[in-house]
Amino acid sequence: MEKERLEKQLAFIVEADKLKNVLRQNVVIGTTRNENSAEHSWHLALMALLLSEYAREKGLDLFRVVKMVLIHDLVEIDAGDTFCYDEAAHEDKEERELAAARRIFNLLPEDQAREMWDLWREFEEQKTPEARFANSLDRFQPLLLNHHTRAHTWTKPGVTREKVLKRNSIIAANAPELWEYAQRVIDQAREEGYLQD
Repeated sequence: MEKERLEKQLAFIVEADKLKNVLRQNVVIGTTRNENSAEHSWHLALMALLLSEYAREKGLDLFRVVKMVLIHDLVEIDAGDTFCYDEAAHEDKEERELAAARRIFNLLPEDQAREMWDLWREFEEQKTPEARFANSLDRFQPLLLNHHTRAHTWTKPGVTREKVLKRNSIIAANAPELWEYAQRVIDQAREEGYLQD
């Protein structure tokens, strides 16, 4: 039984390595190379460790936040990364990601598959303080990259200041000090002509 458990865990770990091949819209600071989803997840975990003091709700289960941000995009192995400002791509996003979650998490032993599923659903549903803070970081990280890459994704067709504000508004409710910073970044991008009204 132990051998079978280890084989399932290792199969999942090998499958998770595929996240390194999923490219996002943002580019890595100082390069023209697209960030991959594994890098994004690692960056969020680091941000959770360093920025948790800015969460509106105190006493967060930080380990739970870190687990959520590390696994939240594993579904992109099958579903791909959906550009947040592509409304058409969002029409079947939930369906694609649910199917991916079932397949990928079920590679694990049953108890760990259930934990991964529960964490992923918690992140998606945003009903807990931990999930809301994790989602705030998930919005803040690309904003930070845009700030340091001449608004790389914000200059794409159809992206406006209003859409960026709406997309990132979750930060306001869950990390007000980070939201103040975010607003300054958005205003600066507009002033510099990178982000249109």
